[in-house]
Amino acid sequence: MWLVTAVVVVSGVVTAKGQMDAAKAQEYELERQAEQEKISAEGRELQRRQQLNKVLAANVVGQATSGIAGEGTPESIALASAEQASISEGLEGLSSRLRQAQLQRQAKNVASQGKWQAASTLLKTGTKAAKLTKP
Repeated sequence: MWLVTAVVVVSGVVTAKGQMDAAKAQEYELERQAEQEKISAEGRELQRRQQLNKVLAANVVGQATSGIAGEGTPESIALASAEQASISEGLEGLSSRLRQAQLQRQAKNVASQGKWQAASTLLKTGTKAAKLTKP
């Protein structure tokens, strides 16, 4: 009888350990994805800024070659373009930060669920072992 009880206990402990390890692996993966999203967002932001700089530089060159002094309508159009680009960058940055925060929350939730599952498994194992030891 004690052998069966020992097997039940060992089985429960091994299962709980497996649940914890799986939760940690998933937590690590989600944290890695959040970091990847951050790096990717930084790259996209750099590309947008380079593109904006090219457009603004092309506008300046175009104005200079056409003899426009940089005042009035062309300047206001360039300013409006820069403002639109800034708004777009802000929204993209916000979206990226929200995605990163979501992944980090998921990672924490996975870790917590793994702990609760392991605790539940150990409690069930204890209950089974107690039932087996009763005469």
